[in-house]
Amino acid sequence: MFRGIDLLKASEAELSGIRGKAISMVFQDPMTALNPSMTIGAQISEVLSQHAALSRAQVRMRTMELLHLVGIPDPDERFGQYPHQFSGGMRQRIVIAIAIANNPAVLLADEPTTALDVTIQSQILLLIRNIRAKVGMAMILITHDLGLVAGISDRVVVMYAGQVMEEGTTDQIFYAPQHPYTHGLLGAVPSLADAGGRALRTIEGLPPSLIGPPRGCAFADRCPYRMQICRLEPPPDFTPLPANRAACWLHHDQAAQQRAAFIAAKRG
Repeated sequence: MFRGIDLLKASEAELSGIRGKAISMVFQDPMTALNPSMTIGAQISEVLSQHAALSRAQVRMRTMELLHLVGIPDPDERFGQYPHQFSGGMRQRIVIAIAIANNPAVLLADEPTTALDVTIQSQILLLIRNIRAKVGMAMILITHDLGLVAGISDRVVVMYAGQVMEEGTTDQIFYAPQHPYTHGLLGAVPSLADAGGRALRTIEGLPPSLIGPPRGCAFADRCPYRMQICRLEPPPDFTPLPANRAACWLHHDQAAQQRAAFIAAKRG
């Protein structure tokens, strides 16, 4: 749902007025997100012309503002250049400029730093954070990078096999996880202690097939605290902590013994 509109049922005309204007997206790979046959100025101008009644001069002026905002040097010269003339980090800045051109209410960022080296990653994240504060937009970040999540998010939704396992504030998710999958993810993050030769921690087993999804909890086969009901019935949402929800039978009143084992493992 977005502003009273069910996006799954919206017409193509309704979606055309939303995409790139009210909701924009930063794609995963800046190397393939841009059209190689169009100048970057034309690609930014295109999204402006699609949604705003601006003159050619106004579109060019706004494009220059966006290039400056995302840190592209010499925007007048760069306006007429093609994607192959930019580095990966610069291309991602251009992708961000396209996404924020119409001051969207929501920005979807799908693994926005995956194809970039560590130094450029930090620059892009700082840029997104600053722009988000300046423009006042909400951001939905899709990522496997828990360090990135910890540094940039306010709330976290932990998903597994297409299902929400847990949702809560960032501090709660990292310091008081309420789902075994969340706990397993955090436990698998390498630490300095692992440099001594200790084996890396993993979550045993394999993800389920989504062609024939399991009857009960999707994580049951890999969960060390599973009970019989976990394989029979999908868990409802429980609220073990304020502002938290966890889809796990451990939080049922009749699961006190298994829940105690889970709590003990977290403390350990």
